[in-house]
Amino acid sequence: MNRQSPNLVSLGSINEDGSKKMLHPADVKGRFTMARRLVAMLLLIIYVALPWIPVNGFPAVFLDVAERRFHFFGLTLATQDLWVFFFLITGLGFSLFYITSLFGRIWCGWTCPYTVFLEHVFRRVERMIDGDASARRALDNAPWTNAKIFKRVLKHSIFLLLAAIIAHVFLSYFVSISALYDMMKHSPENHIIAFSVVIFLTGALYFSFSWFREQFCVILCPYGRMQSALTDDHSMIIGYDKKRGEPRGKAGDPNAGDCVSCNRCVQVCPTGIDIRNGLQLECIGCAACVDACDDIMHKVGRKPGLVRYDSFVGLGGGKTNYIRPRTIFYTLLLAIGISVFSFSVSRMSWVRASAVRMTGAPFYVENGQLRNQFLIRVINKRNSTRTYKLSLEGNLPPSLKATGIDLPLELAPLGEEVRPVILSMPQADYTETLELHVVVTDVADGTSSKTKPMEFTGAQAGNQNSSHEPFDPKKYLQQ
Repeated sequence: MNRQSPNLVSLGSINEDGSKKMLHPADVKGRFTMARRLVAMLLLIIYVALPWIPVNGFPAVFLDVAERRFHFFGLTLATQDLWVFFFLITGLGFSLFYITSLFGRIWCGWTCPYTVFLEHVFRRVERMIDGDASARRALDNAPWTNAKIFKRVLKHSIFLLLAAIIAHVFLSYFVSISALYDMMKHSPENHIIAFSVVIFLTGALYFSFSWFREQFCVILCPYGRMQSALTDDHSMIIGYDKKRGEPRGKAGDPNAGDCVSCNRCVQVCPTGIDIRNGLQLECIGCAACVDACDDIMHKVGRKPGLVRYDSFVGLGGGKTNYIRPRTIFYTLLLAIGISVFSFSVSRMSWVRASAVRMTGAPFYVENGQLRNQFLIRVINKRNSTRTYKLSLEGNLPPSLKATGIDLPLELAPLGEEVRPVILSMPQADYTETLELHVVVTDVADGTSSKTKPMEFTGAQAGNQNSSHEPFDPKKYLQQ
């Protein structure tokens, strides 16, 4: 296969004949590389640890799809609260746009899960087994000897194991660690859906990190194509100082710029580009080329920063302006979003109450008493046992009586109960439909929730269209 130098016409990870070029970026040392590794280590620890950390009796992050409960650091959201996810998802997306407008694709190079796993897990394993970049390329081109077979089997076995571990940890966010461990002790047939999810994720992760690699960022991820719309000339990117670096030449050439054409920036790039050609959609902002170039500049006795984090304006000799219409507008939108989200969450109730009319006729008349029958559903959205009291609210006639409203209600954590409430009054006192609410109040902290209006309806005395049915309170209160 023919190989070509990185250019702006074709992808650096594709050969001239269209086949995939397996990139082997060289290892690099420097301040940004060390910082990225520390950030990656922290993110990996968080990813693995969150399902193990209990908060109010549940994992710190637990998306319990089976029970339709979603736990986030002690905050439990029921199905009725899924509107919060709109704010979370759109807020994260907009925050990413906001950061991009200021600092370019720093998310991709530093905190993207795909980059973290690829660069700081799988490629580290590959370097330990196959050697440095030149050794890996030589091994690719070497004939199949026993040593090459052993290295390939060992590497891909570890890759499969790592992919399986990542998949299992991911599943634990939806079933909990304890449930996952219990599933692993039984036959896959007993948990076929969970087993299928793990198998699919393991295969997808193994394929991505063993072969597809940077193609995911270049081909599948749309974020790189959005950077031209999200950034401007004052956004921080990784760039090459052409004024200082050109014309390229040897270190001892007095007529040459600072770039010595060592191509070290190309050798360490995980997506196979030459940053000296300018900003490209393949660039993930990882700063590997910055550390590589700074190291060379130090060795030849020149000032570092030939390749650096800077804006187009800064690279051209101007001053980067962080406060500009785009950032002001984004800041205002971010502030509005945070305010709306905070207000919405503060208005969330930790108890939910709803009311429906019992099946049957809308009202009953017996011995001159008009009766309506309702079912009140109360949901405790907290992770602890709570006691509630029920009360009736609305335009209440003095003769209206409520059965089942006076008894306290104790619910287990995230529990719910349906209680019948029977409303009755003398038929002679009924003149019009009444709108009433049942208010459910937490005895401990006063948190309350009110049902939607319940219509107490019936017929006036003498109306022959009313329904009749013998009334036994125990029949309903024991349901």
